[in-house]
Amino acid sequence: MKRIITTVIALMLMTTAMAQKTICVSTEKTDLVMQVAPNGRLYQTYLGTPLADKSEYDRLPWNVYAASDGSVCTRGHEVYATSGNEEFFEPAFAMTHADGNMTTYLYYKSHEQKSIEGGTETIIRLADNKYPVDVVLHYVAYEKENVIKAWSTITHREKRAVKLWRYASTMLYLKANDFYLTSFHSDWAREGQPFSEKLNPGKKVIDSKLGSRAAEMTEPFFQLGIGEEAMEDMGQVMLGTVGWTGNFQFTFEIDNVGALRIIPAINPYASEYSLKAGEVFTTPEFVFTLSNNGIGEASRDIHDWARRYQLNMGMEDRLTLLNNWENTGFDFDQKSLAELMKDAKDLGVDMFLLDDGWFANKYPRKDDHAGLGDWEATASKLPDGIPGMVRDAKAAGVKFGIWVEPEMVNPKSELFEKHPEWVIMQPNRDTYYYRNQLVLDLSNPEVQDYVFGVIDRIMTENPDVAYFKWDCNSPITNIYSPYLKDEQGHLYIDHVRGVYNVFSRVKAKYPNLPMMLCSGGGARMDYEALKYFSEFWCSDNTDPYERLYIQWSISKFFPAKAMGSHVTNWNKKASVKFRTDVCSSCKLGFDIDLKSLSKDEYSFLQQAVANYHRLKNVILDGDQYRLISPYEKNHCALNYVSKDKKQAVLFAYDLHPRYREPQVAVKLKGLDAKKTYLVKEINLENGKSSAAYCNGKTYSGSYLMNIGLDVLTAEEGTSHVFELIQQ
Repeated sequence: MKRIITTVIALMLMTTAMAQKTICVSTEKTDLVMQVAPNGRLYQTYLGTPLADKSEYDRLPWNVYAASDGSVCTRGHEVYATSGNEEFFEPAFAMTHADGNMTTYLYYKSHEQKSIEGGTETIIRLADNKYPVDVVLHYVAYEKENVIKAWSTITHREKRAVKLWRYASTMLYLKANDFYLTSFHSDWAREGQPFSEKLNPGKKVIDSKLGSRAAEMTEPFFQLGIGEEAMEDMGQVMLGTVGWTGNFQFTFEIDNVGALRIIPAINPYASEYSLKAGEVFTTPEFVFTLSNNGIGEASRDIHDWARRYQLNMGMEDRLTLLNNWENTGFDFDQKSLAELMKDAKDLGVDMFLLDDGWFANKYPRKDDHAGLGDWEATASKLPDGIPGMVRDAKAAGVKFGIWVEPEMVNPKSELFEKHPEWVIMQPNRDTYYYRNQLVLDLSNPEVQDYVFGVIDRIMTENPDVAYFKWDCNSPITNIYSPYLKDEQGHLYIDHVRGVYNVFSRVKAKYPNLPMMLCSGGGARMDYEALKYFSEFWCSDNTDPYERLYIQWSISKFFPAKAMGSHVTNWNKKASVKFRTDVCSSCKLGFDIDLKSLSKDEYSFLQQAVANYHRLKNVILDGDQYRLISPYEKNHCALNYVSKDKKQAVLFAYDLHPRYREPQVAVKLKGLDAKKTYLVKEINLENGKSSAAYCNGKTYSGSYLMNIGLDVLTAEEGTSHVFELIQQ
């Protein structure tokens, strides 16, 4: 009886304690609730749709039990679970103290909430009660956009350095009967390939070990169906992504009570980190959103958040461009480039982009075997250098942009001859060359200065350079840093921090400079890097059929404004119209030999570019609705709607229809049901509409969303673009 009374009293005390220390991270659609237990530690008690009466969060049940001595023990879902205590599952945090002790207990100390641009930041301070170790949890909730980003900082005041061997950005818990995870695997030219599975008890780990870029084998983002498989327009779903251009790790673990534990983190592989007293270790930002109305709503929330608060120049215009790479490769000179600049002007795009092959003199860049690191114009190709390129672009009436890969070096270069100690390379083993190049050691501040100097020198000498395409074609191989010496466990982390340091310095000095983030195609897609870049390259695969699959997956996490898509010569069997219509649904560019086109094809491109410039505010800044998935059908369709719902653009594509396959109408989304819209087909070949029955007709938004338009065909490789104008 005495034990029962003790238990009841303890439970009552616990309820009172919880009511006094409830922390709520809130958006308009999501609440993340944490409470301090009687044991002084912090637990997550809720993540989901906000309750109307937030005081009811104090009534949430705890996972408690009575110990053998009659006391009440708390074993809930600790917000930042640590290693070495009664936590039996994968921890968010683990360290070895200076005295060799491998346990950590974190107790609540204080918290505060403050307004920031677009939202509210919640800062929670935790500390070990036996060792001078402090962890600060950060959550930023963007109320209108329904996006939360979370990260942590770790410090200590022990007499000697401690060893960190687990350091997650955050830790989240979800409760449901079932969970369905979609991860995205990839390879060169095969980015964003989805794989869905039901999660079972135990751990599912998604990670990468490429070092200098976030993707290629696996992508740093996921979608999660909660209770049922994630669907486009219904069901509860989470979208999540980590901002880290390096080794990342997502751990999904279903525990003994059926809750799903989600741990986003830097991959601790080969990265035990020695943290000195007073030094601050900051984890990457984890970005997530929850929706009760499917993937589409979650995507639109992330898109809005990204444009407003994360993507560099996210609310500003984007430049259309003509790139020379598919046209010339390494074989060009000043005269031929000047002609291409005139072509860019005639085509109607804003800029000419000079790609790889313009630099180095002792070891001229004739192929990918030499020259990387020597960033001066090749005199035999470009006798007037970059100033001559800027001059010729101005004369043609277009802006000038340029390709660089400043994080890399070819062994056959003057830079490597002068500074072999700047290169990540093992001193006592045979060197492995990925794409005939090596990675510069960005953990070294001298190397950071050098890489920043590549951009700074070009801009200082040529302030009218309007754009950089920043490439990164090699993962880290030959893992050894001459700079770090005895702290090799720091390399994967400090290298990425060095990369970000260079990015931030460039942005600080040149805040209005647009840059594309490229990495052997689409191996760099992360929201930390996008603080400094205006867009990224989705893939080197520009086959229009394949690109629809790639763009479909990536659009779940990134807005069209950030996704560069170029019309090229990949798959010449596809019409120029089909190729152009695919790229026009993202940030449009061209990388094609214009002189190889027929007169009609060239005329079509000029018309399509003019249409894109007229409508790109709808495409790049409007709400995106994915209508028909190429992964599910032999067709693909999506539409964009302006924020005021007065304009819309519909893209419809016939991929590989079956013989006499019945066609269904495409039902649009996001329109004003009570308004009427004029439907006009644009990007026409020979001025003829393939959908004459609806071209130039007016329909209500209700009709277009519930009945739809019969714009799909059984003809392989056809495409249709429609402009809708509210009447």
